Amino acid sequence: MSNLCEHLSNITELKTADKYECAECIKVGSDWVHLRTCQTCGVTLCCDQSPLKHMTAHYHHTGHPVVISSEPGEKWMWCYKDEQFAEYE
Repeated sequence: MSNLCEHLSNITELKTADKYECAECIKVGSDWVHLRTCQTCGVTLCCDQSPLKHMTAHYHHTGHPVVISSEPGEKWMWCYKDEQFAEYE
């Protein structure tokens, strides 16, 4: 992976979802579309296609820049700060 931002380049070990659910959606009785896992703290929350966009809210609240897809078979990362996408093996 060349030309990656420093946030993506610094990921050496992936944090994965403990449960396939958005805890914040469950608290308020909402549904989610896809899940993302924060690579700073490991929380798994819903994506921007979901009604409440909890992962983006998490980024704005915490500044944690990198998430990975928690969807089965998807292997990609996203850096909110630098708006950069990268696939991984």
